[in-house]
Amino acid sequence: MVAEAEWTRMRRGLRFGQVFEGTVVRVPRPGAIGIFVDIGLSVGGFVDVALLPERSDDWPVEGTVTAFEIWWADSRRQIRLKPSDPRYLCDDFTDFVDRFRPQWPSQIGRPLP
Repeated sequence: MVAEAEWTRMRRGLRFGQVFEGTVVRVPRPGAIGIFVDIGLSVGGFVDVALLPERSDDWPVEGTVTAFEIWWADSRRQIRLKPSDPRYLCDDFTDFVDRFRPQWPSQIGRPLP
């Protein structure tokens, strides 16, 4: 785990919607919590189950290399991601954004808080 000062410094250079190529490194409970992704930073990436397809058979498997966008980052010292590839994104993403994060389109390109 990175120190708080490093986490704060790193976040200053990150933007909502910023795209990283990542490798799925762990799918601990398919269909239950989400997937862990290595995006080449000193902190891990994570895609929440809510942003993945409903059927876990449609999730990217360990070893999959694909693009991910920064969705969120907070004090957990982990970068929350969303899949860029629509095959790995929840079917109702537009509805999801409308209901839970309507400010998303205007946040793209802005620095993380």
